[in-house]
Amino acid sequence: MSYIVADNLVKKYGDGETAVSAVDDISFQIQEREFVGIMGESGAGKSTLLGMMGAMNAPTSGRLIVDDIDVYGLNQEQRADFRREFLGFVFQSFHLVPYLTVIENVMLPLTVVKTKKKKKRSMAEDSLAQVGLLGKAYRLPSQISGGEKERVAIARAIVNEPPVLLADEPTGNLDTKTSQEIMQLLRRLNGEGMTIIMVTHSPECAGYALRIMQVTDGKLVEDSSKIRSIEKWPKKEIESETLRNQKRMQVAGSLHTG
Repeated sequence: MSYIVADNLVKKYGDGETAVSAVDDISFQIQEREFVGIMGESGAGKSTLLGMMGAMNAPTSGRLIVDDIDVYGLNQEQRADFRREFLGFVFQSFHLVPYLTVIENVMLPLTVVKTKKKKKRSMAEDSLAQVGLLGKAYRLPSQISGGEKERVAIARAIVNEPPVLLADEPTGNLDTKTSQEIMQLLRRLNGEGMTIIMVTHSPECAGYALRIMQVTDGKLVEDSSKIRSIEKWPKKEIESETLRNQKRMQVAGSLHTG
């Protein structure tokens, strides 16, 4: 079974004849550990689709299934749990809190996690080490470069070790060299087992993905894989089925109680 299934997703804004379909009856399946690039012109519906995949933008109709969980069948609290357990987010704007240090920014997603502060700091340090910024953990965002800010944003996104990373124009504010470094980092994370779905305008950045989905006027008009068998991809520590089942139970197990 596919890891992510979009089933006839539609997102409309407005009513009647003036309604606009930002996402128009899109269906696809994504396997675990894929690196997918979503491309299209401005206004094509790419970011709307990514927001729907991120459990942040409910479809007008259709379903989104992630690891056997019907995402929009969950209530708001359960969807928040789902986002925390399953998803990491990286955006074009870094969204760093200016008065917090680098490590404090990375620790933000751990605020609601019930564990000791020492453990949270250790998790943040491990995440910063992954992106090569442990040595700048106690600097403020104003004291690091744009590329380093994006690395901090990625470290924050992966601090919970989510199985899926959603990236919306992650190199949009960066120069060519820094963009290449960020894309190499994303490719490495993918090689270590993380499923990555990235919206980009850049053909150069899309070149790092192993599958390209082209969106035009809210429709999926092309979907092509560069590598057909994901078994060929390198992998590191893939989540055990037991742990994945525990996450499913945590997020969806209380559906009958609401």
